[in-house]
Amino acid sequence: MTIVVGMETNREWKSINEAQGYGSSLLEDDAIVLRESEAEDFAKLSEWWNDPQWAVLQQRVIKPRPGTSLAQMFSSWSENQPNSGDAGFSIFEKATGSFIGHITLYGGVLPHRSSTMAVIIGPTSVGQGLGTRAVKLMTGYGFRELGLHRISLRVASFNTRALKAYEKAGFTLEGRERDSYFHDGAFHDELILGLLDREYFANGR
Repeated sequence: MTIVVGMETNREWKSINEAQGYGSSLLEDDAIVLRESEAEDFAKLSEWWNDPQWAVLQQRVIKPRPGTSLAQMFSSWSENQPNSGDAGFSIFEKATGSFIGHITLYGGVLPHRSSTMAVIIGPTSVGQGLGTRAVKLMTGYGFRELGLHRISLRVASFNTRALKAYEKAGFTLEGRERDSYFHDGAFHDELILGLLDREYFANGR
């Protein structure tokens, strides 16, 4: 009887350790961590959003907006209500503790469980692979914790850097909306990328 109790106790500890291991890796990797968003994050995001040089990669139409309005928008993306399929987090670099961006999933309601992802990486942090890491982490969070079936992304065809980052994160180019994006006096395609839960788990993630 004592041996059986001991075995059950070991199993319980193994189960607890596995659960905590899952929790500890859910929102961070070796380089970045996804955390709750605060007011100072929204101020920085508003600054990036209103800079035309970076707005052209984020927005369909460049229209700088008041900081208060933008802070409310980012706050609504980051409420993380318990019973909602939406989620939004600030992205921090582990090595420096610096705030480097924001990532969100939205629209993943029942029964479809199909969500859209949007990500913003600050100007000084692009081109370092941190955006790809954030997309991978948020994708895992969506499938492993929110129970999503599909996650999609949209990107302008001229934003080749973002396209490469999404493909590195496992997303597949599914199609394009021709000439649906207008910037600098010309029309551009908007590319549609997607990833399914079975594809994510089949790759051993």
